[in-house]
Amino acid sequence: MKPHITKLGTIDCDLVETTPIVFKGRLYRFEYVRPGYEGNPTGDSYFRFVEHGSGDLSPPFAHGYHLGNVFVEDDVLYVTGTDIWDGERVDIFVSDDMEHWDSWNALELPGYGLFNTSLCRADDQYVLMFEVGKPPEIAGVRFTARFATSRDMKRWELTPPECTYSKDRYTAPHCLRYLDGYYYNFYLEAYQGYEQRVVRSRDLIHWEPSPLNPVLKASDEDKRIANPNLTPEQQRRISEAVNINNSDIDFCEYKGQLIINYSWGNQQGVEHLAEAVYEGTLREFLEGWFPEG
Repeated sequence: MKPHITKLGTIDCDLVETTPIVFKGRLYRFEYVRPGYEGNPTGDSYFRFVEHGSGDLSPPFAHGYHLGNVFVEDDVLYVTGTDIWDGERVDIFVSDDMEHWDSWNALELPGYGLFNTSLCRADDQYVLMFEVGKPPEIAGVRFTARFATSRDMKRWELTPPECTYSKDRYTAPHCLRYLDGYYYNFYLEAYQGYEQRVVRSRDLIHWEPSPLNPVLKASDEDKRIANPNLTPEQQRRISEAVNINNSDIDFCEYKGQLIINYSWGNQQGVEHLAEAVYEGTLREFLEGWFPEG
């Protein structure tokens, strides 16, 4: 039986790439706020954190950056982001208090088109998965996962070019995890709309799809209202919205559950942020997609 995900419903509009995390014992949601977001009067993109229970906001940071993601280790936040949409560089922002940030460049790849990133620890190194849309000899069919590794978070090296998934079709990557020798890539597949799927690999070259895919696909539950503060206009928009995708999944373990964020919409700019839960541990969730035998 596939891991059961309970969709709780929509919590916001026009927020897409978000990451639930636990930081110093508290549950937060990292958000990439786009220029057109209704609650953004600045006219520029930026990153922020939202405390899950209270809704309290951290100070915004990384103004002008896009498509952020966050990794937490030893009460330190490591946020990756691209300097421009479809850009050539990935920078890392680091903080231990959500207020004061250091930053440095991780990747500079002339001629590439970079989008989403996801960072995890794998034994004695860090692995960064990043989404490429070009050049064609690297990306193949847009969009494709490539990888880089580091021992210290500062000096990054590209993995060999055969470390990818997958150049033959639309497989937009979003969330990377590592457990017991396996890398788990949660990605978006263009199939009967757009479905969230998972593959795993020991070497970032040879990938095994879950026999239980898809992880998420569009359904009526996406349009439930999980945030009572949504305005009547927003709720009407949600009820009438075209829904052909579940994408941009990310998750963290918190008090015996997985807190899951994902987006849904028409895959053409009208997008909504939703929340879901899995009753169990991260280990149970990852291993559950690949039952023995």
